[in-house]
Amino acid sequence: MPITVDIDVMLAKRKMSVGELADRVGITPANLAVLKNGRAKAVRFTTLAALCEVLECQPGDLLRWEAVDAGEAGDAAGG
Repeated sequence: MPITVDIDVMLAKRKMSVGELADRVGITPANLAVLKNGRAKAVRFTTLAALCEVLECQPGDLLRWEAVDAGEAGDAAGG
């Protein structure tokens, strides 16, 4: 997936645990781990806003786009 989630970077900068962030945002640690590890297919804007509020950052601090290699593009398309 060309979108990379950098929650772990912000957690380290804020010296905060995944459990604490999940509690303060109002989601389960398991759901936060899915997002943090790049396995999520989508994120609600309300969740993104809550993450930004708690981590005192902008959405671009948590999400970034990376170009996909030609070999990976075939895999992503199901081929």
